[in-house]
Amino acid sequence: MNIFFSGNRQLRNIWWVTIFFLVLASITVPFIFLSQKYNWKITIAQQASIVIVATWICQLMRRKPLTELTGKFNATFLKNFLRGLLVGGAIMLGPALFLYLSGWVTWQYSSFQFTSILVGTGFFFAVAIAEEFLFRGFIFQRLIVSIGSWGAQLIIAGYFLLIHINNPGMTGTIKLFASVNIFLASLMFGLSFIKTKSLAMPVSFHFLANWVQGILLGFGVSGNKEASILNPIFHNAPQWLTGGNFGLEASLPGLVAVALAIILLYRWQPANKRVFPT
Repeated sequence: MNIFFSGNRQLRNIWWVTIFFLVLASITVPFIFLSQKYNWKITIAQQASIVIVATWICQLMRRKPLTELTGKFNATFLKNFLRGLLVGGAIMLGPALFLYLSGWVTWQYSSFQFTSILVGTGFFFAVAIAEEFLFRGFIFQRLIVSIGSWGAQLIIAGYFLLIHINNPGMTGTIKLFASVNIFLASLMFGLSFIKTKSLAMPVSFHFLANWVQGILLGFGVSGNKEASILNPIFHNAPQWLTGGNFGLEASLPGLVAVALAIILLYRWQPANKRVFPT
């Protein structure tokens, strides 16, 4: 058996994954060097651009269009984007409503500036693009073709968790709940791609879940705090119930919401099914 090429003389997908990381490194390392030399910070928008460029280069090398990975920009793409917004909002509003009705958390308006909310919104959108292109883009899709959907899901979910494992507040019980939740969230985002064969739903899903959790409700997002419209007030609630400063993604209600979303996504059968490219 040829370890480099398949029977039809195509480079095996595991080598394409390796090539992607080499291309990504070849772009990222000079950026890091320049940022250190000239004392400027690499923004999340720049990180998203780097991942997109690396993806585009690899697709050029495969002689395939970028839309093979993202899905074509048409009415179906827009529908999936809107579906992602709907589910992303619900997955955070549901646990928040439970905590409010149970008397564990209430909210008060925050004294915020519109520009800070706008900047935070752009930040979360860039995070969603960067992470979904990295975790549900080129390498995920090459792994699906190589080892199947669930093998790819488990590998990427482990990678997704590894990237987030040292986020602020990852200690004690919070670390346990956050780790399980982050792992399952990766499966959830991956399943939304598998069902739609498009990055539209994972990106919008990821974006609005973070936006509602952080900017609207005022919780931390993976341990990071941004300017928010509301501020939560915790009424002697245990951290495992609210997620504390880490965010709802480290709470039991958040975990239940993610599990329900996975079940619903698994059972969902989209009307428009796109054949996955080999």
